[in-house]
Amino acid sequence: MRVVKFEVRRDDLAGVWWARSTTDAGIVTEAATIEALRERLKLLVPDFLETDQALRIDMDVHVSDVVQAA
Repeated sequence: MRVVKFEVRRDDLAGVWWARSTTDAGIVTEAATIEALRERLKLLVPDFLETDQALRIDMDVHVSDVVQAA
């Protein structure tokens, strides 16, 4: 089974989650929620790769918080 890996981050200024492939150059997308991003990738990746084979989409999600000391 082919594995397509993505780096996923939150853009708080734009209010979206974005994903960039780390294994297949050129696949970049975004969505308002992480759930919507997952669904978008399920549709986008097979179409982009022009395949009807089974694919596994791995998402490496990066989340960070900025906090102030009390």
